[in-house]
Amino acid sequence: MEHQDLLAGFIRLHVLHHAVQEEIYGQWMMQELARHGYRISPGTLYPMLHGLEKKGYLRSRKERCGRSVRRLYGATAKGKKALAVAKKKLRELVGELVEGCD
Repeated sequence: MEHQDLLAGFIRLHVLHHAVQEEIYGQWMMQELARHGYRISPGTLYPMLHGLEKKGYLRSRKERCGRSVRRLYGATAKGKKALAVAKKKLRELVGELVEGCD
């Protein structure tokens, strides 16, 4: 993905946004991100999910789905608070970016 280093923060916020709304799983999240124009591989997404969990923003649990086991991720209290802070900062940034447009 072009500009991946810059867009990675947006992807993390997108993941956190959905994990606050309801539990998510990797395959669904890849499809949701693709719907918004982010083409992300499992080799990028799953380490990102694990990193967000390790930092305390997400928690996971395993659920049997037919013969396979799916890992579901939900936001923690820390993740919900971080998303609220990020939304505030994002509103400020969007305000500056829009004001700067002609």
